[in-house]
Amino acid sequence: MEYAIEIANLSYSYPDGQQALRDINLTIGIGESVALIGANGAGKSTLLLHLNGIIKSNETIKILGLPLNDKNLKQARSKVGLVFQNPDDQLFSPTVFDDVAFGPINMGFHPNEVRQRVSQALHDVNMAGYEQRSPQHLSVGEKKRIAIATILSMSPEILVLDEPTANLDPRAKWELIELIKGLPMTKIVASHDLEMVTALCERTIILDSGSIVADDSTPSIMSNAPLLESYGLAPTSRLAIAFD
Repeated sequence: MEYAIEIANLSYSYPDGQQALRDINLTIGIGESVALIGANGAGKSTLLLHLNGIIKSNETIKILGLPLNDKNLKQARSKVGLVFQNPDDQLFSPTVFDDVAFGPINMGFHPNEVRQRVSQALHDVNMAGYEQRSPQHLSVGEKKRIAIATILSMSPEILVLDEPTANLDPRAKWELIELIKGLPMTKIVASHDLEMVTALCERTIILDSGSIVADDSTPSIMSNAPLLESYGLAPTSRLAIAFD
């Protein structure tokens, strides 16, 4: 069976000696929507940064069967799109078009193909017509959509999102959840937002101190209040009602 993500015995320590990941073993199937939850410092973002080689994995990770090593790094990165928590880390060009076109241009596509990809990506995030707008003058919700479009324009098979609903008002949050839910690729989402996790992800993994401590269906995880509370993830009142 081919998996979207395969991780075997992955451990990682930062240069200062702090161990961020401890013996991570994980497979994620093609088409799955998987949440990574855990308290601050649990290792969620560090794990995400391994998935497209921003942090090197020493070949303990495979992307769609391809070892994530120096030889395959460019090819593997083309399959994994990473959306950062802060969209300003991803948007740096004078116009929305330039930001969304950046990836396809660097992949060597013809200008006509670049324009087509930009148009489709903006359509997919409901931001058509924003091509000549300045990203710096958009709302946080609009910036997050454009950040996702910069990834979609490269046609990834795996979408990785770090805290996608952070700093959004309720309306923008639920609109973004529905947008992400409609995207067809494999999705891996790191978040503290348990409402979003419940709405978006069929499977949830809890990380604590760099280790996987729980891996189950999202309803099973979210209905286990003692488990969530033991790792600093007490459910919201809405979740408690939903699984009562």
